Amino acid sequence: MLLIAPLSPGQEADSESAPVAGTAVDRQSATTSNADSTVVYEAGFFAQYNPVTANDMLERIPGLNLSNDGSDGGDRGLGTGGNLLINGQRIAGKDNAAQDQLNRIPANEVERIEIIRDTSGDLNVRGASEVINIILTAAQSRSSTTVKLVNRLNHDDTFETGGSVGWSQQVGNFQALVNLELRPNYENRDNREVQLGPDGERLGTLFETNIRDQDETTFSTNMSYSRGPHRMQLNLLASEGDYPRPIRRDFVDLTDVAPINSVEEELVKNEESNRELGGDYEFSFDDGSRLSLLLLANREIRNFVRERFEADPATEPLSKDLFIDSMQEREELIVQGNYNLPLTSNQSVRVGLERADTQLDSSLLIGSASGSEPPSERYGGLSPLPSISNLGTQVGELRYEGFLFHNWTLSERSSLESSLVYETSEISQTGVVNKVRDFQFWRPSLDYRYNITENLQIRATAQRQVSQLPFSLFAATTNEEDRDRDALAGNPEIEPETSWNYDVKVEYRLPDDAGVLSSSISYTNIDNYIGRINATTEPDEPLSANGNIGPAERWSWSNRASLRLNYFNLPNAVVSATLDLSDSEITDPFLGTRQRIGGRGSASLEFRHDVTGLGLSYGFDYDYPIYGGFYDIDIVTITRNDARRALGAFVQKVWFDDWTFRLESDNTLDASRCRTRQRFDGTTIDGTLALIQDSCSSRYRRLTLTIQTTF
Repeated sequence: MLLIAPLSPGQEADSESAPVAGTAVDRQSATTSNADSTVVYEAGFFAQYNPVTANDMLERIPGLNLSNDGSDGGDRGLGTGGNLLINGQRIAGKDNAAQDQLNRIPANEVERIEIIRDTSGDLNVRGASEVINIILTAAQSRSSTTVKLVNRLNHDDTFETGGSVGWSQQVGNFQALVNLELRPNYENRDNREVQLGPDGERLGTLFETNIRDQDETTFSTNMSYSRGPHRMQLNLLASEGDYPRPIRRDFVDLTDVAPINSVEEELVKNEESNRELGGDYEFSFDDGSRLSLLLLANREIRNFVRERFEADPATEPLSKDLFIDSMQEREELIVQGNYNLPLTSNQSVRVGLERADTQLDSSLLIGSASGSEPPSERYGGLSPLPSISNLGTQVGELRYEGFLFHNWTLSERSSLESSLVYETSEISQTGVVNKVRDFQFWRPSLDYRYNITENLQIRATAQRQVSQLPFSLFAATTNEEDRDRDALAGNPEIEPETSWNYDVKVEYRLPDDAGVLSSSISYTNIDNYIGRINATTEPDEPLSANGNIGPAERWSWSNRASLRLNYFNLPNAVVSATLDLSDSEITDPFLGTRQRIGGRGSASLEFRHDVTGLGLSYGFDYDYPIYGGFYDIDIVTITRNDARRALGAFVQKVWFDDWTFRLESDNTLDASRCRTRQRFDGTTIDGTLALIQDSCSSRYRRLTLTIQTTF
């Protein structure tokens, strides 16, 4: 069992027993005698790098994999997942997550960073290979302010400015982090498309300009108070990100007589906002047990109005031919309570219950100039298309999740964590369809770890997984992936995807903090995979929806290496490489053939060198997807998407002791993301190939200069 509680104000650390940064530490509690494999980095280790925030410190540790997913793979509820703690505590937030806090915590307030590699009943998160625990320095009073200025130059010479101001304050047992951020999020993406006939003859071209002109404003705060056995936290987030998205498409249709030019213009008005309030209370008993209660409430709005106009450039003005009004408003209220208690000197139990109430109110109104209904102002003055519209749907889920975790230290080298989760939920839908369904699932899991040596660990897991159904699948929604298909049908009969996952991982941490090597093999057996199914009701209007296809399998092999270049006398240079290979198989419902349900893998290479004597850092990261083998098959299209190769580079310099200047290049190679889409007359089931759209899009390179300091 690990002792991860922070020092109380006024308490001093024992400098003689403090672990050396980067070494494995044998820390023992009063209730167990096993040696854990925790790696500890003291704050002094990072002083040579002049870090500004806690995130700057984590970037200097080889082999870290920070996860921001705290909801066990779902988007509703809190669950028990994640791998980041601050002072041993999990942040009661989702969008206001603990990972975002790292850029708001000044580096001078961090006492040490712990990399916890064994399972433990003391941890407030479960399921991660390693847990990162940020321990803050205890003090009676302290205050600091972090200022960050962001300047970005885009390829079209658009210059944007943003930044953030963060304030950290501690008075006795009270701590507060407050942050105000303006994040520039401009993007000008170009799309070039060639249209080909079934025999490869060239039929036309398309050039599209798609501009997102967004500035996102976020206010967030995290406050905590501790006194004796009591500890409380409060988190608040509010963000606004409304923006316009103008789109222009220039078509050239090639004919035997002469090329024909046409134009489409769109204006999309987006409304985005998010509010989140979270808090937790924990009480520690004298016998080592702990009782905690977490509460989270959030409200998210995602609305947009899209109007499309078309014309022959020689016969303007433009005329409106499409109107889409999409509204989604989601609210969630989560309450979770759990109790940790030691059973014996080497066993502990955690029991808990979570209640999550989630509500979604959505609508989708589509009007077209080619419709047969009378024009309506509600549909932008165009003819309504009721067959594919969603006049208003309310979907709600009331879910209860009870969980039991048992941690058992089998020996000084091995530990076992077993869990049993029971989930019961009621999903109700009103609107076009009125339906109530109940679901119950058991989710057992086993997590076994064996430390062959202090640095070499093997981990084996087996777990039952149940996906959460996105509410957007129940009713008709706009199709954001295909400009020629306006909507996707809803499916009120869809059921959660269930699977068994098995994973074996070996990790070796080189002595003297020289790096980390790891390799893992995973196999997943899926019972009722969710993909596209045929939802056609009118033969002349083929339509698809998301639904349960059937059984599927997935295999993967992941390899990681993160090494300091000690051999070249460059201990502050780290090179990291990954190679992920995967395969999968399912019977496609349209073609009846065996197909993959995912990509074939990817590779990446990262390099960072800190020249500490000069206060200089530089590096790059390169991602290379492995192409081929995966097709998205729909009712009238077969699409292959190829992810782009990406190269990012940076150079960073510390001036005036505590001012950090960082210049970054994003998409340095101007790489494009490409797609090949086949369109059919009729359907992909029995139709014939009619058109091939071969397109590539890019937002080109952009440069960002960041200036940051703490005072």
